[in-house]
Formats: sequence, structure tokens, C-alpha cells
Amino acid sequence: MGGQAANSRQGTLVSQPLRIGYIVPQFPGQTHIFFWREIQALEAMGHSVHVFSTRKPPEGLIAHSWSRAAMRSTTYLGQIDPFNASVALARLLPKGLPGWMLREGVGYSKDTLLTLAAAERLRRDAKRLGLDHVHAHSCGRAALIAAFAHLMGGPTYSLTLHGPLSDYGPGQRFKWKHASFATIITQKILNEIYEDLEGSLPDRLLIRPMGVDTEIMRRDEPYEAPEKGRPLRVFACGRLNIVKGHQDLMSATRQLIDQGVDLRVEIAGEDDDGGTGYRLQLEEHLKKLRLQDHVKLLGAIDAGAVRQKLQEAHLFVLASWHEPLGVAYMEAMSMGVPTIGTDAGGVRELIQDGSTGYLVEPKNPGQLARTIRSLAGDPDALLRLSAAGRAHIEENFRASLGAETLVSEIQRLKGI
Repeated sequence: MGGQAANSRQGTLVSQPLRIGYIVPQFPGQTHIFFWREIQALEAMGHSVHVFSTRKPPEGLIAHSWSRAAMRSTTYLGQIDPFNASVALARLLPKGLPGWMLREGVGYSKDTLLTLAAAERLRRDAKRLGLDHVHAHSCGRAALIAAFAHLMGGPTYSLTLHGPLSDYGPGQRFKWKHASFATIITQKILNEIYEDLEGSLPDRLLIRPMGVDTEIMRRDEPYEAPEKGRPLRVFACGRLNIVKGHQDLMSATRQLIDQGVDLRVEIAGEDDDGGTGYRLQLEEHLKKLRLQDHVKLLGAIDAGAVRQKLQEAHLFVLASWHEPLGVAYMEAMSMGVPTIGTDAGGVRELIQDGSTGYLVEPKNPGQLARTIRSLAGDPDALLRLSAAGRAHIEENFRASLGAETLVSEIQRLKGI
């Protein structure tokens, strides 16, 4: 429907297999389990998925058991190639590229030069593979590659916006103007792009949150609240970045210990530099608070290890300063782990405060500590949250919903 958001459950049966190009930046990174699950869901529906990426992730972020296999089947487009860049430039000059470069500014011009060769390679590969459509799971340079390939005679393309538009670089009007459709993970972000990109949006904009495989992310045994006199086991999972708020969880932990609450905190994730970046500041903060016996940084761990940690946890906490939505929250809730998040970004569209989880203010370790303490002493509340969170994710955030939406939209384009 033109200019309207759509959010409906699609059917899983298809009449004709599709050949789908699928672009993810730096695939497979530590937070890319959602993409892997969606690819598997598409293939389970009978479609062929050909994965492309801009470049390989740093070695320290290659954490999953499936990462090596995924890398072997991924085509990386980011190699420097002056010849293909020249071919792409010649193809795009008649399409008005110079005008867009002038309108969008220096940053867009730089991104253009960096992506021209990749776009030409994608165009050629799409033709060789007979791709029906290309989906870019990013609105950064991956989207620019898909747009350029399309304008050079390649297949139609679509986008997914996973966070605030400001996180994805210049040239947004160009990327969106030529897309056939787009999915946006929250209503909040959709409202923002209506304001920012009015006049340059595709006709089809669909709210489709990320999701989790609720069959895999299911408890092996029923959730049990902490026994009296035993430590509260808290798990957190997210990149080691200041905006993830791990330092606030550490500060809350210090407060709780000083108040006599015994807890053990494990934090899974690594910084974007593979362990030589923000991790060092967190380690210093941990030492300053004298928490070495209570808080452990696990580094980047694979999806199976995350699932095991969730199985063992009494409580999941992610104190993000900003979170577009939060797959980590979804995984915890799907595993029936009572969850505390922050009322930041689009998290309120995922966690219903007091019903399916609890929300606290970002950057407020005191409020976080009080909420953890309250739940630690209320086993009935923990059991209620465990059941309610699981039911909410099963109903609204299954990974297969994203695959079904993508297929339905491509079929609509092709008239199937």
C-alpha cells in the first residue's frame, strides 16, 4: 500500500523458488546470528540465497560455530579494483551520478568511489546467478552497492533499516529513492524516516522487527528462580561499546554487593577492535570497582554458548544507552529468562514494562540496582516474567517472519 506501513504474518508456502541476493556488511560478525537464521529460514522455504558482503570481519569477531562455513559461501565485494570501478563509473554517468554527488556532499562522493567496483562485481554476479532480487541488510555502503548495481542494469533491490538513519552515512535519499521496498524494525524509526526522507521513499515500507529462532532458543528445562542463599546469576550479551551500558551494569553490581546482594555477572561480547578497544576501559572499570570475583568478561562467544549461558541465568540485563530494538533481549526472552532492558530507542516496542520484562532509565545504575534487587527477592515475579516473555517472542518475533515478509514482497514485485 503506497506510503503506508504494513505488518502482517505471511504464508510460508511458495509457488516458485526465488534466487535472492543477500548483502550484509562484514559478514559474519559477532551479532549476525539473526542474519544466519533468516538465511536458513529462506532456504528452508525452498529459495536459493547467495550471500554477499563488503569485507570479512576482524578475526577476533569471528565467533560462531557456523562462521567459517558462512565465509566460504560468501562473496566479498570490497576488493580494490580500478578497472571495475571505471566500468561502473562509465555506466552510471548517464544515470545522473554527478548530480547526486554534488547534492549529497563529500561523504557521499567518498562512499561512491569506495563502492563502484563492488557494485560492478555485484551486477555481473547477479546476472551470472540469475538473481531475482537483492536485499541489503543495511542502509550504509551495502545499500549503495545494491543501488548502483540496479542502476547499471542489475536486479531490483530492497533495504532493511536496523537503527537510526544517522548511523548509516550519507546518500540516504539516493539509496531509498531507487529501492523497490524497505523494512524497518520499529514504528519509532519509521516515523523518523517519514520526516527525514519525504519524497524519496519507496511505495512499500513495512515494519518487520528482527527475530529469533524460537525452536532453537527454547529451554531444555523449566526456568527456576534462584535458591535462597545462593548467588543470583546475571547474564548480559552485547558488543563491548560504551552505548551498551555494560559499565552501568558493573556499577549497579557494586551497589548490590555493598547492600548484601550476592550475584555473579557474566558479559558476552567483544569490542569492534577484537579486544584492544573499549574492552580495556571496561577492564579498568572492573578493577576500580573491585569486581574481579563477581563480574567476568567472556569475549565473543558463539550462539550455542550464548544459549547455554541463558539456560543457566536467573536474569538477563542489558543496560544500553540506545538500542534500536535488541535481538539480545529477544533471545533471552525466548529462552524464558526474565529480562531487564532500558527505556531507550525502540526497546519499549519489544519489552512491555512490568508485563514481559522490566525497563529502567539508561545511564541510571541506581535504578538498575533497585530493579535487580526487587526481582532477586521475588521468585513469583521471576517465574511470571519467564513465561510471559517467552510467549511474547513466540507470537511476535519469530525469525521466520522476516523471511516470509521478504519472500512475499519479492513475489509481489515479480507478479508471482
